[in-house]
Amino acid sequence: MLIYEVNLTVSRDIASEYRIWLQSHIEEMLKNSGFQAAKFYQRDADEAGGDGECWTVHYFVDSRAALNDYFDGPANGMREEGIKRFGGKFSANRRVLEPLEKFVDENG
Repeated sequence: MLIYEVNLTVSRDIASEYRIWLQSHIEEMLKNSGFQAAKFYQRDADEAGGDGECWTVHYFVDSRAALNDYFDGPANGMREEGIKRFGGKFSANRRVLEPLEKFVDENG
């Protein structure tokens, strides 16, 4: 299992509309083969200079092959959908997190 992370900074004037759209976008993302679940996080607004909302979405993907299939297939179209709708009023950057080790507190 790996995490496909999308970090978003969204202008305050579209934040409510964008969040509604993002929820349906996440649901569409989870229809891609290998995408198991997603978590939606609020980040410190300081990252936007107090001028917007900062969010992160973690998609839990079962393999690198499934993620590559997404990149080679629907990724561009799904990204374009947000750009067409909201233009330059948001920014997104992405990264892939692959686990190296898992640590567990044995006391709790």
